[in-house]
Amino acid sequence: MRVCAKADVVQIVSVKSTRISGGRVIDITAPSGSKRYSTARSAIFKKARYRSGVPYNPAALVQLSGGSMRRLMLTPLLIGIIGALAGAAAVVHGQQPAADVVLTNGKIITVDNKFTIAQAVAIRGDRFIAVGSNADINKLAGPNTRRVDLGGKAVIPGLIDAHAHLTRGAETWTTEARFDDVASRKQALDIVRAKATELGAGKFVYNLGGWSYDQFADNPTPLTKAELDTAAPNNPVYVQFSRCCAFMNSKAVELLGIDAIKQPWVERDAAGKPTGRINDPGLAQVANKIPEKDKEKDPYPVSALAMLKDLNRAGLTAANMVGCPPEQKEAYLDMQRKGELTFRLMCMVGPSGGNPEQNLQRMVASIGQIKLFQGDNYIDDVLVGETLAYSDNMVAPHVSYTPQQSSNWKALATEVARKGMPLQQHATISESFPFFLDQIEAINKEYPIHSLRWAFCHMDQVSANDLDRMKKLGMWAAVRAIPPVMGMAFNRAHGDRSYDMPPLRMIQDSGILWGFHTDTNEVNQYNPFYTLWFAVTGKMVGGKVVNHQTITREEALIAHTRSNSFFLMREDDLGSIAAGKLADLVVLDRDYLTIPPDQIKDIKPVQTWVGGKMAFNSATAPARATR
Repeated sequence: MRVCAKADVVQIVSVKSTRISGGRVIDITAPSGSKRYSTARSAIFKKARYRSGVPYNPAALVQLSGGSMRRLMLTPLLIGIIGALAGAAAVVHGQQPAADVVLTNGKIITVDNKFTIAQAVAIRGDRFIAVGSNADINKLAGPNTRRVDLGGKAVIPGLIDAHAHLTRGAETWTTEARFDDVASRKQALDIVRAKATELGAGKFVYNLGGWSYDQFADNPTPLTKAELDTAAPNNPVYVQFSRCCAFMNSKAVELLGIDAIKQPWVERDAAGKPTGRINDPGLAQVANKIPEKDKEKDPYPVSALAMLKDLNRAGLTAANMVGCPPEQKEAYLDMQRKGELTFRLMCMVGPSGGNPEQNLQRMVASIGQIKLFQGDNYIDDVLVGETLAYSDNMVAPHVSYTPQQSSNWKALATEVARKGMPLQQHATISESFPFFLDQIEAINKEYPIHSLRWAFCHMDQVSANDLDRMKKLGMWAAVRAIPPVMGMAFNRAHGDRSYDMPPLRMIQDSGILWGFHTDTNEVNQYNPFYTLWFAVTGKMVGGKVVNHQTITREEALIAHTRSNSFFLMREDDLGSIAAGKLADLVVLDRDYLTIPPDQIKDIKPVQTWVGGKMAFNSATAPARATR
């Protein structure tokens, strides 16, 4: 048998079909050796499925040999052979072995396309094999099957964050005194006090963001030097409110030499002495002055593993990670080799070379060296992002770009389009969206991007016209749920417009594909149930209403699960509880769909499963690593 693949001619000796998520792997043996083809992903991103002999775009298969991806045009005869193999596999499927795990007597909120509610689910290996009634699922159990009685508890798919800075966050996760979802000033100061006791005298008590003083319901005002002196009299203290400001006690002011910094961002009292508050843009400069010898840090692998356990505790099972430096990625690969990895890290990678004004051609060339989809369902590089050289400031009233910046960004983005890669571009302020869209529309005329999964991330001030232009280009929206922390800060910066930042209802009603992200851990908290609560109630941590464009709890859950699977390039594997998908799920202590809206933030996972294995169990888990 001979198969024509454009200019290639392949002599077929044997064909073997193996089912994978989203399709089948076809092993074709020829005289010159074996090649592997997949019906799961064609043209890198567009899916070409072949399920049970029923083709979806069956002429587009992807050669996976040598790490390359090349579309093959198959003859009807080979398509028929593959169909026959698929049918044979379906017969074998009917004789499948017993499930490894069955979870029954629950409320399985599948978040499939019909938002189906089931009673039970079966798992074999790392995938769901069936979802349905208790009676149907119990039939799949054997003598060695593990049985889990859910006792009526609600179950949702593993929650996904479409954009997070977690690899950096892991550097200090176990030693920061973090205020994520802390709703009282007293509790925040208690955390500082406890961390000082834990670390011992002289060590820096610090955090690097993820909170705001507006979230303190008992007293939503800036922390004072005197308060921090009382909480930690024997330790220097530096606690940072997102990208706004930071607060220090007397020991930190002295140790970091704040009085000697003659910059307007150092706040001073009437006598000219530092108050202990500094403002952006001085945050990085001051934080970098904290001596390493005084800043307690665990080794990266230790801190990173503790972070992943805390994410599992919160019900998170996967995220798009902004930046995965090789030395940090190696820590997660080592966890995977040891069987300790319980989180899926899909990485964004960007051009190297520095400033485009000086090194544009080097940056363009570096894009050509990016290789995506070389990993697996736990660790992989999946898109270009978070930005191509330019971004904006979320609390700036306006932003402008020069003609040179326009030309530079277009050159970089054109190379991404030419290479056929997905892109996620930072955009928050209203002027940024038309700036980038003008360039994308021009690029699209030469290199169509409709199937490339380009998206804007953050979306704080996107307009209806921007959304319409995005939809026509086939773009998506990664929407940042930052108001739980930054809601009142946005109000101070942008006035009443902040109540529509981001415009969730408008985005939902536009019909564009969109999903949630937190942008944690410097600018936001990471708890997905606070994100869902905010989306439904419009409230920030502490209870203030900061957004008027709320959505339903079903729409919010879809945006944190099924929709986000597209941003991870894993929609055939993640995002809903369905046969054939990876077995990531969260058992909840209360029913997300029926509890009063204000209780959504209080939901606690009872169990979190990743790849068919329990990654978190509230009955046996140690205390949260942060704090």
